[in-house]
Parts: sequence; C-alpha cells; structure tokens
Amino acid sequence: MPKPVLSLHKLDAHYGDFQALFGVDMDIAAGEVVAIIGANGAGKTTLLRSIAGLLKNQAAQVTYQGDAIGALRADLVAHKGIALVPEGRQLFPSLSVEENLQIGAHTGRAGPWSLDKVYGLFPILKERKDQASTTLSGGQQQMVAIGRALMANPDVILFDEISLGLAPVIIKSIYDVLPNIVGDGMTALIVEQDISKALSVSSRVYCLQEGRVSLTGATNTISRDDITRAYFGVGA
Repeated sequence: MPKPVLSLHKLDAHYGDFQALFGVDMDIAAGEVVAIIGANGAGKTTLLRSIAGLLKNQAAQVTYQGDAIGALRADLVAHKGIALVPEGRQLFPSLSVEENLQIGAHTGRAGPWSLDKVYGLFPILKERKDQASTTLSGGQQQMVAIGRALMANPDVILFDEISLGLAPVIIKSIYDVLPNIVGDGMTALIVEQDISKALSVSSRVYCLQEGRVSLTGATNTISRDDITRAYFGVGA
C-alpha cells in the first residue's frame, strides 16, 4: 500500500465517561475510496467526527499528510483539506441553498470546485438556489450538504450515511455522481449501513463492531460470510 495520507493510531474516543472507540487503527492512501460499515452504535459516526475535529482526541491518534491533527479544532482540520458531509445534513435553515453552498468555501482553499461545478453536478440546486434550504426535499438537502463540502475543495471527503432516510431512486442518483466527485483523485471515506452500496463504490472496507475494527480488506476479496461474522459477531 502507498504511504497513507490519513492514519488513525490506537484511536480511542469518548463521550464523557462513555467510550465509543477502542484502539482503532486505519491507513488510508491518497485517492482511495474506503467504506466504513457496521451496525447502529458501532462507532462509525464517532470515527468520522474524530477525524473531522468535532471530537477532540490525542494529537498523534489522527495524522494527516504526516501531521498530527487529533487535537485540532474542526475549522483547522477543514483548512488542512478534510471535509465532512454530516449525518442529517445539518444545513443552515435561515440561509438559501446558494448561501449554504458558499459557506463551504470559507476555507479559501484553491481547487476545481466552484458554484458552477456544483450546479453542474446537481442541476436541481441551481434551479432552487434562492430557496431556503428547509424547503427542499431530503434528497435535495443531501445534495446541498455534499456540495457545501466540495466547495471547501478538500483532499479528503467524509460521507456520513449518504442514503439515510432517502428514497431508493434518490440514493441511486447520489451514488451515480460519486465517480465524478472522486474522479480527480479525491480520497473518500463512506460510512454507510447499506452494505451493497458501500461495497459497490469502494476499493477497501473496514467493519466496526462495538467500537473496534472487526474486519478489513479489499472489497473484492471479502465474502458475505466474512462480513456477516464481522458485522454481527456471529457465524454466517
């Protein structure tokens, strides 16, 4: 494997006295699309929040391009080139679609993504650009959340539950554009409960169970029985 762009080293994560992650190790190479799967409560969202700086950890537990970032604030992590598409979208309800997108550009990072390119990816957003974000459908709001992250021109993008609560046709439309997002070499981590969707777009997978890595490997070498055992902790 090439030298990793993002690494987790014995990552522990806590919410007060509750420990959500236990000694998680991961290495992600530049340009990889990696799926993170696991049951509810396995620690998937906590993992992404730790990488994005929304949970403070020991500095050396998360390294990015060789720098220890585990203790950095979320805004500083974003400026370094890591963007999060959060679970539940978390748009600003008082702002228009376009204003929500423009917030993503606050990092000032140079790169290929602009309003025009986001609108090219999701044409419906250009039609609705002056509407309040809360007036959009769930799928359209998810497009805004993805577009906002892209406007930061990240090198690494973290997707937390892209398909959550969306109709199958909308899920398909969003997954259909993923190759256009990562096609220029962007690194992506995709947290997803829809295992088939996650495996269809990724080259490697990590499965979490109760805050620990229970399985990792190339998606084309891991069997469904392997995933069942790692996911549920039982025999196939």
